[in-house]
Amino acid sequence: MDILVDVILRAGRSAVELALFTLLPMMVVMLSLMRLLEARGVIDQIVAHLGPLLRPAGLTGLGVFAALQINFVSFAAPVATLSMMEQRGASDRQLAATLALVMAMPQANVAMPMTAMGLNYGLTLLMSLFGGLVAASITFHVFARHLPSDEVLVDQTLHHRVADDTKGVLDTINRAGAEAFKIAVGAIPMLVLALVAVAALNAAGIMAAINSIVAPLLNAAGIDSALVTPTLTKYLGGGTAMMGVIDEMRRHNSLSILSLNQTAGFLIHPLDIPGIAILSSAGPRVASTWRTATLGASIGILIRSIGHAVLA
Repeated sequence: MDILVDVILRAGRSAVELALFTLLPMMVVMLSLMRLLEARGVIDQIVAHLGPLLRPAGLTGLGVFAALQINFVSFAAPVATLSMMEQRGASDRQLAATLALVMAMPQANVAMPMTAMGLNYGLTLLMSLFGGLVAASITFHVFARHLPSDEVLVDQTLHHRVADDTKGVLDTINRAGAEAFKIAVGAIPMLVLALVAVAALNAAGIMAAINSIVAPLLNAAGIDSALVTPTLTKYLGGGTAMMGVIDEMRRHNSLSILSLNQTAGFLIHPLDIPGIAILSSAGPRVASTWRTATLGASIGILIRSIGHAVLA
């Protein structure tokens, strides 16, 4: 019992430190910047200019906004945009392309804090662009060809607050700070559970057994066998849980910065069990396209993985 209590307390301390001292500051700054740009109409202009250019990839203006949200806010932020697209008449084919785009891109609530662990954020954004566009295009033109492509007149207007004076700016920053705090605190339960689970599996020898089985294969392929634990955690518990494991490994120098950057392509994205469940909650038509979107997103993640492995 003493061992279990010690494991829980250590995991809780690590989770709180990661959420409040790494995740929260990054999210406050980036969310404040994002919301200010949104309130001043800059995001509207970006969407208006990029929307027509990316339409051949199956993306609408709101699809572009979803891409900005996943890269600069959090993986849950595009849920509202996907729901908005569904309500405003986007076709199932466009919804599948946008969902694939979001699933293939790195979520800001994981990628940004991991820059403090050694992640090359510039390379991550570059490969996000390539992987996301490939995912959307191949979904729209190949995997989603069987889906309805009829759409009604889609309202691309983004309804948000304005910040034309000092009071509006302060109000926007305060709201962004509250949103960031909610994201950071909301991540703590998953972080604690993930770190406790990993510590328990290590104590029971299960992780060591899995490593002994797959390590020879990974080493033969030139892959760091230390990645087994964060990979299992990521696909079962989500990106935030994986971030907690990576943080612990970096603290103990059991994972190099090079390995982290080489594997960022297949570790940092919302295509996992919790991510699919949350993104599919945007609406019934969005949920009906998740299998199709997953195929396209997998191709985009493959492109990102190759890019990170070669360029890191």
